Amino acid sequence: MRIVKEKFLRDAAEQHPDAAKYLAAWVATVRVAQWRTFVDLRRAYPSADLVRVGSEKPVIVFDVRGNRYRLIVAIHFDRQLAYALRFLTHAEYSREVWKNEL
Repeated sequence: MRIVKEKFLRDAAEQHPDAAKYLAAWVATVRVAQWRTFVDLRRAYPSADLVRVGSEKPVIVFDVRGNRYRLIVAIHFDRQLAYALRFLTHAEYSREVWKNEL
């Protein structure tokens, strides 16, 4: 799978060093993944959630560092693309402002 906006993830790792290992492992996992469905993805990331945002499009939310952060990604399984959209603290995620922005 190809990751779009991978630099965004590197920047997030720099800003939140305690999440850097998780983000690096996530990138490595997704690069070799051949997920065809959300069910396939959940085998690797059982806590991942499928969420509908303001545009009614689905995104996938990954819990990072014991829910300290959330990584929000749009995955197009048919095209094997993962778009990194947001990296939020738990507090930012809980406000749900991000849902209306996507």
